[in-house]
Amino acid sequence: MALVALVIVVAWAHGKAPDLRRGAALYAQHCASCHGARLEGQPDWQTAGADGVLPAPPHDETGHTWHHDDAMLTDYIRRGGQAVLDDMGVAMTSGMPGFGEVLSEGDIAAILAFIKSQWPPRIRAIQAERSGG
Repeated sequence: MALVALVIVVAWAHGKAPDLRRGAALYAQHCASCHGARLEGQPDWQTAGADGVLPAPPHDETGHTWHHDDAMLTDYIRRGGQAVLDDMGVAMTSGMPGFGEVLSEGDIAAILAFIKSQWPPRIRAIQAERSGG
């Protein structure tokens, strides 16, 4: 029984590794220019610019990405921030473009898996709970 469990864990880990590598590559290609190569976000990300748009927030544990469930994060990436905020009735201007024409659902999931892999275990657990898991 222990051997079966070990095989399952190893197979799961190997199945996840390519998604994290793919997610890291996709993040570097599509997200890092605004959110930072180390997920650090833009300076003064909590203060709107003269145009009323908040700078891109960090995706590490210092930001608020982990405060949101997976469905909202996926929708935000797919449709863009303004569409999601408008649907939620939030009166603010988002500079986040939608990537639904460029990224598949699997691509978005891989990017989110990469981002989450950079969080401390406690933050991952909180976000997983918010996502129903």
